[in-house]
Amino acid sequence: MRASDADREKVARVLQQAHGEGRLDLGELDERLAAVYASKTYGDLVPLTADLGVATPTVLPAPLQQNLPSTRIGGTPGSATSFAFWSGVERRGEWVVPATHNAVAIMGGVQLDLTRARFAQQETTINAYALMGGIEIIVPPDVTVRVDGIGFMGAFEDSTHKGEPTIPGGPVVRITGFAVMAGVEVRRPKKKKVKGVKRDEIEG
Repeated sequence: MRASDADREKVARVLQQAHGEGRLDLGELDERLAAVYASKTYGDLVPLTADLGVATPTVLPAPLQQNLPSTRIGGTPGSATSFAFWSGVERRGEWVVPATHNAVAIMGGVQLDLTRARFAQQETTINAYALMGGIEIIVPPDVTVRVDGIGFMGAFEDSTHKGEPTIPGGPVVRITGFAVMAGVEVRRPKKKKVKGVKRDEIEG
């Protein structure tokens, strides 16, 4: 988040107080004040007081949270079935997952990307059935996932880190079904590095 003039002034006052208490000498104070007034974001300001024993939340307002779990729930349900026979079906972007969704892949492929999806109800069940085909289900980190499908001469793979705690108030997705000479994969979104930015960006 971008820092305001008021935010910079708050940090400047903390630094001046630290100088008055003898925790910063005059040279350090001048150097940090210059960095304060040159800062553009909260991320630029936080390191300037990190070693002074001052809790960051009392200095800077907490960034507004986005994609809160509760905002994931609600809306008009979309299709209850994704069916692929010698073909491919893909659902991604902003769509509303019904309480029960059936994904069927027969010698074809189905991809359900829940990264930007909403859920009609807090608890959702996805029945995944694959025969000589593949189903991929992408579940974002703010959604609790439980997988208990079965594979026969195939695989029902869960790579979402089993045992993760349930997110209070957030959606819960249970994925079950059967894979015969086929594969069902449940995973989290991949992360990619954004050039010039020291943070991860989630992609499907």
